[in-house]
Amino acid sequence: MPPIPSEIHGQRYISLTTYRMVGTPVRTPVWFAEENDKLYFMANAKSWKVKRLGNETKVRIAPCTIRGKITGPEFSATARFLAPEEYAQARRAINQKYWLARIPFVRSKNNKYVELTMSQEQS
Repeated sequence: MPPIPSEIHGQRYISLTTYRMVGTPVRTPVWFAEENDKLYFMANAKSWKVKRLGNETKVRIAPCTIRGKITGPEFSATARFLAPEEYAQARRAINQKYWLARIPFVRSKNNKYVELTMSQEQS
């Protein structure tokens, strides 16, 4: 498993590119946490990015601003929905990085946690 690229390591936001069923890419800035050469983020289960990940787990990530402006190179990754028993580790990592994530209204019983593993290929 390739390590997290230095261009991603330590960033505040990443642009997550997911794909519609017809193959059209959609970029979304997300909070993320790093742990053991994997990236984690959470999203509402009813969000479009989660629905798109249900169709295609291959994604692209890039460092970005809070508004989604790409600030570095893109990388290939694979997404995996975590099982509820795996949520604690991802939640802890995200809470350590973002104090706002600790506020209860940000978390919801409808949230899903996603693990991103870097792929060999790069843009």
